Amino acid sequence: WAGGARLPIVMTNVNRAMAPGWNIWSEQNDSLSQRDTGWLQFYCESNQEVLDTVIQAFKIAEKVLLPVMICLDGFSLSHTYEGVDIPDQEDIDAFLPPYNPEYKLDVDDPKTFGAMMFPEWYYEMRYKMHASMMEAKEVIKEVDEEFWEKFGRKYGLIEKYKCDGAKTIIITSGTIASTAKDVIDDLQEQGENIGLIRFRVFRPFPKEEIRQALEGVERIGVIDRNISFGHEGIFFSEIKAAIYSMDNPPRAYNFIAGLGGRDVTPEDIEKMIHLTKSDDIGEVTWYGLKSDEKDEENLVCSIDNQDNN
Repeated sequence: WAGGARLPIVMTNVNRAMAPGWNIWSEQNDSLSQRDTGWLQFYCESNQEVLDTVIQAFKIAEKVLLPVMICLDGFSLSHTYEGVDIPDQEDIDAFLPPYNPEYKLDVDDPKTFGAMMFPEWYYEMRYKMHASMMEAKEVIKEVDEEFWEKFGRKYGLIEKYKCDGAKTIIITSGTIASTAKDVIDDLQEQGENIGLIRFRVFRPFPKEEIRQALEGVERIGVIDRNISFGHEGIFFSEIKAAIYSMDNPPRAYNFIAGLGGRDVTPEDIEKMIHLTKSDDIGEVTWYGLKSDEKDEENLVCSIDNQDNN
């Protein structure tokens, strides 16, 4: 409703698993269930990024007239102490001037909101939502640049970490990216050229940025803290679609991991990297799946029988 009403809402969403069974730990299916309802979606790695993105989001939402959802991992960020730089109120006020909406509740000039819309015009309304979502990519970049000039920090649509010359790239989002960076640092010290791409913005989808970042890459491993039941990881599906028409697309592998707040450790990520570089797995792997519900020590990789042809 918020997207169709063109309301510039800014909402922080602490990603938590969906019940039943009851689980309050991190998973992304809650926010991704709203992927196609007209919300811009940001997935943050740190509390500093959450704070900065909230500030940016007000300007972005007001320019494109669409709601913005800022997503952060439950407990990993929502219940963890972290030092952040809080800008002065005067600087934020200068960055975010007062908003004067064109359409508002006004008793002296009453209007109807969310009224019946017949097929003759509903189609065009949906196109305008889509056009504004596509326009949002450039708006996000512009606002991010303005924020950098004023506050000294910027993030982009995606983050590329040590990707120069890398033939194998891990792609993920949220706090899993922080752990992956440490693993990549260690592997690069050992001579392995591995890079990382972190999604910051998922809607609008950064298709061209992903394609450019993966030029010349041979293999990618996508770690999804979410699942489209009966299919695969949600980020993985969209990445595959984005690279499909590349001249030489990389081989793509998907790792479902961390659902319900399950830890994704450095050892797990290193194993996923080595599996991505091998030919020993199918297209989709439920990483760390227990072979027996009563056997918590016997962890296995459940390999989907899909292939990469």
